[in-house]
Amino acid sequence: MRPKILLSFLCLCAAFVPALSRADAPALPLGLGTEAKTESSEPALPAGLFSDDSASTEEEESDTKKPWLDLTGFADIRAGVRPAGPVDQKQESLGEARLQLQAEKRFASNLVRLTGDFLYDPVRDEHDVDLETGQGVFDLREGFLQTSPLSPAQLKIGRQVLTWGLGDLIFINDMFPKDWNSFFIGRDVEYLKAPSDAAKFSYYADTIGIDFVYTPRFDADRFIDGHRVSFYQPAVGDIVGRSNAVVVDERDDWFREDEFAARLFGTYNSFELAAYVYSGYWKSPNGVNPMTGEGIFPRLNVYGASARGPLAGGLASLEFGYYDSQDDTRGDDPFVRNSEVRIIAGFEREIASELTASMQYYLEYTRDFHRYQATLPPTASDRDEARHMLTLRLTQLLMQQNFTLSLFTFWSPSDEDGYLRPKIHYKWSDQWAAELGGNIFLGKEKNTFWGQFQENTNIYTAVRYSFS
Repeated sequence: MRPKILLSFLCLCAAFVPALSRADAPALPLGLGTEAKTESSEPALPAGLFSDDSASTEEEESDTKKPWLDLTGFADIRAGVRPAGPVDQKQESLGEARLQLQAEKRFASNLVRLTGDFLYDPVRDEHDVDLETGQGVFDLREGFLQTSPLSPAQLKIGRQVLTWGLGDLIFINDMFPKDWNSFFIGRDVEYLKAPSDAAKFSYYADTIGIDFVYTPRFDADRFIDGHRVSFYQPAVGDIVGRSNAVVVDERDDWFREDEFAARLFGTYNSFELAAYVYSGYWKSPNGVNPMTGEGIFPRLNVYGASARGPLAGGLASLEFGYYDSQDDTRGDDPFVRNSEVRIIAGFEREIASELTASMQYYLEYTRDFHRYQATLPPTASDRDEARHMLTLRLTQLLMQQNFTLSLFTFWSPSDEDGYLRPKIHYKWSDQWAAELGGNIFLGKEKNTFWGQFQENTNIYTAVRYSFS
């Protein structure tokens, strides 16, 4: 199956590349991005790939004055509390002291980077280190070698944080691991993206680029399992937490249970275009072993495309993805999630001085829905055939952009539930910053996506000191 997928993607590249390479591609408007958008927007191309190979004498002299090893990092203290009585969780949602150290060494066209987080977390009972789940007193965020064996190609091997796609805190073609526990308890938004152990090959030519990512062993999401965030368990028919944490059948067989992802991207008449393909597994357990009751990660292929460009004084985007559930191609297996069509349409613009607004419409459409319903047990509750969701982000910058007020809202008219992320961020020097925020969940029913998290509503505060 995977050779066919790869061949199809290469054929698409062959058809797509000539049109992009002939295109006149002016830059998109600047200043429309937001802090969290950097987590989900297209990553910039590496500096220097399109520049002249010869460096100026001043740059060479400056390089000789740099320290042998670049060391940067930050110290971050956070505390959070759940105002309401949580279900089978501690009242404290967050209480941790974090020290991140990043060591980086450049030599010739190569880069070696090591980024690690040392964590003291009294809220969490388990302290043994687990680099897959991020549990314990140490988490390795990055550990890779980046090299350019053949300019303008680039190869990055090792632990790295990967991202692509256009959704703002909604991901369709970005099939790299996420840490949903960190996101919902008030850690910095950078921790929404979990690291991957992968090899990434990139090639850039004029206005186009191609990325290939190979993960030799499946990297699952750091998904909601009950240890930090309570959730609705259909088998129990109620909200469960730490005493009923999810047990999964892990996929950890090197080079057999692997993943492959590819992206072709470029610009055409001021529009950014991209095509994507992924072959691997559902990133969170979207299946159940009926014999053991364990969660499983069914096989999954994803095919998608995206476009983004200027419109009506702002920036419009559209992203599409087809989720081909390989272990339930007919949609009649009640223990495996059906295939789906997912779409995001977004628009962002500055509506007043230093005030930016962005909106998204998201659709999740289940294929073969009638077969899915026909196989459900009589007492089971079914999900909607089409799940709709709207998002709104408002970001106000004040005091020379050192004071930020932001609000991100999710609302599903089909589920009648939602999620609010208010935040106040103040940076009073280059080193010091403070933050106050919340994660507020709303819903009429406890078995809807956002409604199941209502008892996890929390407020948090943080202080950070950065150094270099």
